[in-house]
Amino acid sequence: MTETIRLTMAQAVARFLAAQMTEIEGERVPLFGGVWAIFGHGNVAAMGEALYGVREKLPTYRAHNEQGMAHAAIAFAKASFRRRMMACTSSIGPGATNMVTAAAMAHVNRLPVLFLPGDVFANRRPDPVLQQVEDFADGTVSANDCFRPVSRYFDRITRPEQIMPALRRALQVLTDPAECGPVTLALCQDTQAEAYDYPVSFFAETVHTQRRVRPDADELARAVAAIEGAKQPVLIAGGGVLYSGASDVLVRFAEAHDIPVMETQAGKSALPHSHPLNMGSVGVTGTSAANQLAEQADVVLAVGTRLADFTTGSWALFKNPGVKFVALNVAAIDAGKHGAMPLLADARVGLEALGDGLGPWRAPQSWRDAANEGKRGWLDAADAVTAATNVPLPSDAQVIGATQRTMGDAIVVCAAGGLPGELHKLWKAESPGRYHLEYGFSTMGYEIAGGLGVRLARPNDEVVVMVGDGSYMMANSELSTAVMMGLALTIVLLDNRGFGCINRLQMATGGKNFNNLFEDVRREAMPDIDFVGHAGAMGAHAQKVGGISELETALAEARARGGVNVVVIDTDPLVATEAGGHWWDVAVPEVSERADVRAKRAEYEDKIKGQRIG
Repeated sequence: MTETIRLTMAQAVARFLAAQMTEIEGERVPLFGGVWAIFGHGNVAAMGEALYGVREKLPTYRAHNEQGMAHAAIAFAKASFRRRMMACTSSIGPGATNMVTAAAMAHVNRLPVLFLPGDVFANRRPDPVLQQVEDFADGTVSANDCFRPVSRYFDRITRPEQIMPALRRALQVLTDPAECGPVTLALCQDTQAEAYDYPVSFFAETVHTQRRVRPDADELARAVAAIEGAKQPVLIAGGGVLYSGASDVLVRFAEAHDIPVMETQAGKSALPHSHPLNMGSVGVTGTSAANQLAEQADVVLAVGTRLADFTTGSWALFKNPGVKFVALNVAAIDAGKHGAMPLLADARVGLEALGDGLGPWRAPQSWRDAANEGKRGWLDAADAVTAATNVPLPSDAQVIGATQRTMGDAIVVCAAGGLPGELHKLWKAESPGRYHLEYGFSTMGYEIAGGLGVRLARPNDEVVVMVGDGSYMMANSELSTAVMMGLALTIVLLDNRGFGCINRLQMATGGKNFNNLFEDVRREAMPDIDFVGHAGAMGAHAQKVGGISELETALAEARARGGVNVVVIDTDPLVATEAGGHWWDVAVPEVSERADVRAKRAEYEDKIKGQRIG
């Protein structure tokens, strides 16, 4: 007879998660790094008691904002290259819906996180309960239905035994290289507390290993033939290279075949910045070196990237009329975009197979020479814009240069605004994971919570968060969480007094300066935010610096001091790096009374003629 143990459904969840393991570099470690919890109506009683019971094996962390804690969980998974992850539990109403933005972010970025929001009563006896969303036409609806379109797998648990197949399915999705993304198990609050005789075997320790999909022979042969026929090949490295642990294979592949490499936001740091074949970022925020080659390329080998618009210059970057795409990816939908030759495979295994198939083949020396020349030109341009200056309002690039010079071996964390574009071009990442940007969803407010998650995942590495005043004001509460947890973070806060990036986009499309910078918003008084006082009130060491020299001194002192440090610097909202970059499809109004808009519309209509369709 099957041995059983009587547990509540919530206890079963906690015990199951605590029993999941993974292997990293030969060491067996817990798959779940912990659970982020803000207890409230619908999860404090049963889930709270369950997590208390496993607190030594599965630590519980408390944050201040559900979206923030979910961002920290997602950053933990990204910094762990999807090999480890975290769970998040919340109340049934606003606590749950606060996490929906984070779920969407995880979905877009293909990052694993387990959401365990409380839900309404399955038995419906006390309905409508506190925080319950009532649909007048559908009695089964709850606030958690918001998670459905932004979850890779969604389930609502209304019986305690349902949690067994649901958790098994959840783990399949969370650990699958192609399906990977957020999972939501909505836990009805009465069901959480209900007991069931669970098989003891359900809680046996389980080790999850990384699945490596091997390429189909026919797809591989077509890909090899396409590359062998290339005179001007390029390789675009996406996040899949990092998640596969394929950086060393990428180095060998590029060197063996003399193929220039360019990196997406998610893929940056896959190849050392200093490597001669690393052309840097590609696309809208690309370097001149990468984009010049991309425009001429006759074969594009896209590895582990979903080829989003920032990477492809809204599909106007690749100007060679005969260009062919080979898409090496674990996800079929990504491998087949824009008529690419699909090569469905793990990045590491796929690159190794391609290398074997190509044998001694190399790209022409003239192409390597062009790449070398382009990179030299770009490095000179990058050095010029990041050089130290004594101007009263430095640019983002100059702040990046100072931060790099002082904390160059730290992991940089950022997400939204103008900084990601500048960092993509200018940050020099020399090893995998030293560049941590959330730019799939471009989520304002990710930065500080993301830095917290990175620090949890990589406790031996320094972490520097770069954040604009707009993102800081949107979500800063996890600064206090970092202080509470004793996690060292250095935060560089660039204050340009508004939404500088989107203001520049507004100007670039012919718009009037309107509702972005504080000077252009409807107001009775000009905001004068004391960021130093605010950060200090949450327990951080905070100071404001007057320029680049003071910034470098302050950052050096922060490194020596340890703990949570916030350094504030005023910056110019109008200056961005002109070198590099590419057009981005932002639709300009077809009708306007203003001549500036009409002129930009004419430019826009000309630009869209260069887009690849399909």
